[in-house]
Order: sequence, then C-alpha cells, then structure tokens
Amino acid sequence: MFKNHPKGLIPAALANMGERFGYYIMNAVLVLFLCSKFGVSEETSSLIYSFFYAGIYVLSLAGGFIADKTQNYKGTIMSGLIVMALGYVALSIPILATAQNSTWLLTLTCVALFLIAFGNGLFKGNLQAIVGQMYDDPKYSSQRDSGFQIFYVFINIGGLVAPFVAPLLRSWWLESHAMVYNAGLPALCHQFMAEGEAMANFANLQALMAECGGDVANMLASCEKYLQIFNEGIHYSFMASVAAMFISLVVFICTKKMFPTPGKKEAAATVEYTAEEKKAMAQEIKQRIYALLAVLGVVIFFWFSFHQNGTSLSLFARDFVDTSTIAPEIWQAVNPFFVIVLTPVVMWIFGALSARGKEISTPRKIAIGMFIAGLAYLFLAVYSLYMGYPSADAYRALPVAEQVKAGAWVLIALYFFLTVAELFISPLGLSFVSKIAPKHLQGLCQGLWLGATAVGNLLLWIGPLMYNAIPIWQCWTVFLVVCLVSMGVMLGMVKWLERVAK
Repeated sequence: MFKNHPKGLIPAALANMGERFGYYIMNAVLVLFLCSKFGVSEETSSLIYSFFYAGIYVLSLAGGFIADKTQNYKGTIMSGLIVMALGYVALSIPILATAQNSTWLLTLTCVALFLIAFGNGLFKGNLQAIVGQMYDDPKYSSQRDSGFQIFYVFINIGGLVAPFVAPLLRSWWLESHAMVYNAGLPALCHQFMAEGEAMANFANLQALMAECGGDVANMLASCEKYLQIFNEGIHYSFMASVAAMFISLVVFICTKKMFPTPGKKEAAATVEYTAEEKKAMAQEIKQRIYALLAVLGVVIFFWFSFHQNGTSLSLFARDFVDTSTIAPEIWQAVNPFFVIVLTPVVMWIFGALSARGKEISTPRKIAIGMFIAGLAYLFLAVYSLYMGYPSADAYRALPVAEQVKAGAWVLIALYFFLTVAELFISPLGLSFVSKIAPKHLQGLCQGLWLGATAVGNLLLWIGPLMYNAIPIWQCWTVFLVVCLVSMGVMLGMVKWLERVAK
C-alpha cells in the first residue's frame, strides 16, 4: 500500500491526522453544543455552523495566496496550527451562559470559531499542496491518486476517534454530578426557562429530568444545573483539541525537512521561453483553470449534500434514531470508520481495472461518486416515507410513547453509501486539482477546491430548515435530486476534462 510513494507522505499524513482529530472533536458536537449552551434554535445553530464551515474553506484561499506569494508553505502551515490552537483554547473556557452574558459569550464563541477557521485556512490547503508537490517528481507521478487516498485515510483515523471524546467527557462529567446524559433534555430545559410550566411538553421534561437525576420539585434550579454540567463537559473536550494541535505541530517541525521546498526548485529550473511558447503556456494554463472551475461548480453540490452529516443528519440521529445507549455525535464516527475500511478495497478495484487497461479517469470517478451519494438519500427518503415520519417539529411534539425510533442499522447503511461516494470524490478531487494546477498556483488552486466546499457549506442551513418544516422524506428527496443533477452535469463534461488533464 505504501510502496513507491515519497517518504514525506506518511509524516504529512500524521500531521494532518492530529489536526483533524482536534477539529472533529469540536465538529462532532458544534451544532448541538450551540443549542444546549445558548438555547438558540436549530436553524440559528446550523446557520452559525454553515458560516463557520464555509469560513474554513474560504480562508483557504487566503492561506494558499500567502503561501504561493511567499513560497513559504511550511511556515504558513505551522502558523495555522498555532492560530487554531488559540481558537480551541478560547472554546475550552467553561463559562455558564446566562441572560446577562449570552450576547458577549456567543460573540466570543464566534471569534474562537473564526480563529479555528483562519488557522485551518493557513494549514489545510497548503499541506495538500505539499503532498501534490511530492508527486510532481516523475518517479512518483503514477501513484498520485493512490497517494491522496492514503493521505485521506489518515485524516479519517483522526475523524474516527474524535467523535467519542466529547460524548465520553460529557457523560463522565454528568455522572460525577449524579446526572445522566439525555440528548433531548437541554432543549427542553431552555424551553422551560423561557416559557415556564406553560410549555406544551412540560410532562416530557418532568419525565426526562426524573430519569436523568434532576429534582422535579425545583425544575428551574434543576434545568440550570443540568445545562451547566452538560456544557462544562463539552468545554473540557475542547482541551483535547488544543493538545492535538500541539502534537501535529511537533510532528510537522520534526519532519519538515522531508517535504519539498518549491521556491528553491523553481529558482534552479529557470528557463527562457520564446513568445510562441509563452502564448501556448498561457493558453494551457487558461484551459486548466477552466477545467478546475467546472469541476468545482459540480462538487459544490456534493458537499452541500454530504456535509449534512453535521447538521440535518446529526439532528436526524438525535430525534429519530434510538440513542439511549449511544450519543448522536458518535454516529459521525461511522463515516471515518468506513473510509478506513473501504479505502483499500476501492484502491484495489481501481488498481485491478488499471492493470486490465480499463482505468477510470478521475472526472468519471467523481461522477460515479455523485450517483452513489444519491443512492444514500434515496434509501433514507424511502425509509422515512415507509415509516410515515412527519417534519421534525411535528415529530418532537408527539408524546414520547408515540415516537417510533429508527434502529441503528439505518445510520450505518446511510453512512456506508455516503462514504463510498466520498471515496470517489474527495481524495480523487484533491489529486485532480494537484495534477492540473499551474505550478506557481498550487496553494491557491487547492484553496479554490476548498472554496467550492465553502460554497456548499454556506447552503447547509437549508437542510435543517426543510427538516423541521416538511415531512422528512421530502427533505431527503431534495438532496437526491441535487446529487443526480450534479452527476449528469459531470458526465456531460467528462471527455473535455479528460483531454485537459492529460
């Protein structure tokens, strides 16, 4: 699996794995954390999440520009890790949100998220650019796709472990105060604090509070205490993110001599070109940029659909799936688990086809990935229609005894399809970008790839909006249609993209 790959691949992947571990600890709980800490609606929480997630990728353009301009990719990457660590430190401070301090505390939280997003922008795209530069060496160029797939596996090792950290720390902290975790209780606590006993589902609150160790005779005090302890546990998990940034920084500093230094290579390779050669080169660069932008326009809609795992799909796991023994955030570990397990299988399939002279081009693989993502939402739409699930708002208003929960197998099947789709799109998209990007714009082009992800993430709030307003099978059908239309557009461009990428 690692044969015929540059020595710097594994150190780069390890540095990225540590950063991703810290990031996914926070990402696994962010939407639910904002709801539980500040009592904001799911739509507002998802909107903050969307802008934060988009900011990560938009700011990769700034990070790529800085690294390309200075040709100091390594320094930019290290700066990114430090800035991210500062953001996680700010998030880890366990201050109780009250009516008096919620405004500035939510502002501080948003500033912390900006620091994480900006640091990620300095780090993520430039590390990917360095990996791509390793495969510019003709000795390794034929292994570019598989190299990015290996790199992607390490990302997901961090993503596999991370979702367990916050729930474990939160549950431990609750248990140390003689309380029990319940995913739906924080929202009910906030509702009671706003409406009192006149709230529509006060009986549900009483039943859950009694189960979770609260004093139903003094419901206001119990709600305040439960929210405080619940959120303190999450704050402490962010400290693990700080430690992960430090580990990634140490790994990168200790191994940075193994990575290419493009500035020095370009200086050594200075050549004089004729006017005709310069014109031909400019035309080729223009075609490459057009091809890149065309692919980016399609994958926007994949990320819009796929990253619902942090918004509407996470809310689906909380509301419609039996999480009495497993916290809803932990279901986000299913996706990286499948990435790790399925990547060798997908690599073997691609290798076997190549050996038989039936190699599938990267643009065609991306189109197939869009189709498989559509299958994921087709499955969920059919299941939700069969179960007769209404909108999430209507479902939560039902008495607890009438809420029919889905089994864990539903999420496992869903994430299986989404993960296979991801393996056809994300690592191979990175490989495609590194292959067609002009040499002097590697960081910026990787930033553009991430920028497309940002645009998709800016649309994430639409998912929870539909999820709460219409029968959820209709919500999943919208994503099915988006994936299929994107597949059709990609297939229409395949032959042109294959010519440009030669």
